[in-house]
Amino acid sequence: MSIAATVFHDRPGQPLLLLGPSVGTTAEALWGACADRLRGNFHVVGWDLPGQGRSAPDAETAGVPVLARKVLALADQLRPGERFRYAGVSLGGTVGLQLLLDAPDRVESAALICTGAKIGEPAGWHDRAALVRSAGLETVVAGSIERWFAPGFPQRHPEVTQPLIAALRATDPESYARSCEALAGFDVRDRLAGITVPVLAIAGADDRPTPADGLALIAGEVAQGRLVVLADVAHLAPAERPDAVAALLDDHFGDSPGPAVRREVLGDAHVDRAEAGTTAFTRDFQDLITTYAWDGIWNRPGLDRRSRSMITLTALVALGHQEELAMHVRAARTNGLSTEEIKEVLLQTAIYCGVPAANTAFRIAQRVLEGPE
Repeated sequence: MSIAATVFHDRPGQPLLLLGPSVGTTAEALWGACADRLRGNFHVVGWDLPGQGRSAPDAETAGVPVLARKVLALADQLRPGERFRYAGVSLGGTVGLQLLLDAPDRVESAALICTGAKIGEPAGWHDRAALVRSAGLETVVAGSIERWFAPGFPQRHPEVTQPLIAALRATDPESYARSCEALAGFDVRDRLAGITVPVLAIAGADDRPTPADGLALIAGEVAQGRLVVLADVAHLAPAERPDAVAALLDDHFGDSPGPAVRREVLGDAHVDRAEAGTTAFTRDFQDLITTYAWDGIWNRPGLDRRSRSMITLTALVALGHQEELAMHVRAARTNGLSTEEIKEVLLQTAIYCGVPAANTAFRIAQRVLEGPE
């Protein structure tokens, strides 16, 4: 039996992006707000687990490999034989890992969110499955709320939490139990090194079911992994921080050169911090920087990056932008300027921008250059 799909962005000519759910959620409740904030040109489709959301219950054993085959069948239904991008949360993330292992030629890149190569212990999942079968889903609602959301989030954002809780209560109990059993049988820790496509691992700092060290394991073991930890986020990151997750997905999955240039110059750590802090208020500004500064200017062929770094350092000294100066001293080293060359640039600013400005710049640059790499 097939799984149901929800189309968030109907763009038939654009790359396919599939979004996978956590146990007891629906694509709409978990991914809706985040999908609305995606700026990339993707054909975005979410899918629901059997017996959850719009998918009918399925009598077939719902192990993760079976779920991965169903998702692959959905991809073939949408785009026969084509490669696609994939993002999944918790159980949806384990399906992503299974797809990367079973169909490496089909998944172009993946974002694995609040998940793990092994989640919890089998006995715990079997116990929860037995509880739901014997006493119903209401027995796990309170615990799910506590696990799903960072402290205080349900009180601050009932408009987010209530649809997710309603989706949990509407889940078919037997299907929920089968999802638990799927997680009980999943452990691919010894196979991660075989994954070669780019993988973005997104963790919630307050996530207890899938703590950040499990995502760090994934990012560290796959061939091309990167970890981002979101502060004040628990287990359902796309619902808790839709703007930040959307910014990270646009960067990871997008085809524009701007994000790549930004990372090459400033480094992953800086860009990850900026994107993890993205809010509805700052998202447009981040997009503006990426489009006009990093694609429109830094990516132009007229000057090499060494020259652009020297110009940028001079402008920042002249205008007194000290925080930006520290960042671009690091970038100058990345772009190939030696310590001696940076010194010469700052000496030049002492004449043309003023001695006090250069004095401050030397102090900042020395701190950066003598600090850890």
